[in-house]
Amino acid sequence: LMVDSGAPVRELMTLGFGGSTFAFAGPTGRFASVEDLAGARVATAYPGLVRAHLEERSVDGHVVRLDGAVETAVRLGVADAIADVVSTGATLARAGLEPFGDPVMRSEAVLIGRAEAAAPPDLDVFQRRLQGVLVARRYVMLDYDVPGSYVDAACEITPGIESPTVSPLQREGWYAVRAMVPTADAQSVMDRLYDVGARGILVTTIHACRL
Repeated sequence: LMVDSGAPVRELMTLGFGGSTFAFAGPTGRFASVEDLAGARVATAYPGLVRAHLEERSVDGHVVRLDGAVETAVRLGVADAIADVVSTGATLARAGLEPFGDPVMRSEAVLIGRAEAAAPPDLDVFQRRLQGVLVARRYVMLDYDVPGSYVDAACEITPGIESPTVSPLQREGWYAVRAMVPTADAQSVMDRLYDVGARGILVTTIHACRL
């Protein structure tokens, strides 16, 4: 990897957001593969990247540099196809375009550092803080009350990261349980807990954590 100054950098960690695909797109049904771009005009804001990709595949296409709304290039007659960053594909669909062929590249936000420079003394702390936020986005905190006879069954449903926290309530024979569960599973876990007798089930967002 290189930064704008030309200094080499190294990837320290992926950040799990900002994912996108840099891909070719053209009028619906016109192109099926990158090889179909032979002799075609391809508009893009990244001509060097696209030209290198075509050359690697021995495709003789004409790359047109175009900044701004690249997806309008075909409709305006400037190009036959485009190469652009695609997230959901909704913008392409509105322009009457569809992605085709293998993506030029996939990307996401990453943390980088200079390859030849010594790591700052507090880099480990900074990375742990970032990791804590990233992990927190994948989990929620689940709290619920359950009769003592069902504690074991409930804890099997919510084993937590290390182990759930179980505390006796003032109400005799009842316990409060707290555990982290994957955000994607929260609703189904709540249903299963209710079926085994848990009540007062609460879900709380976690802003940061250290595991």
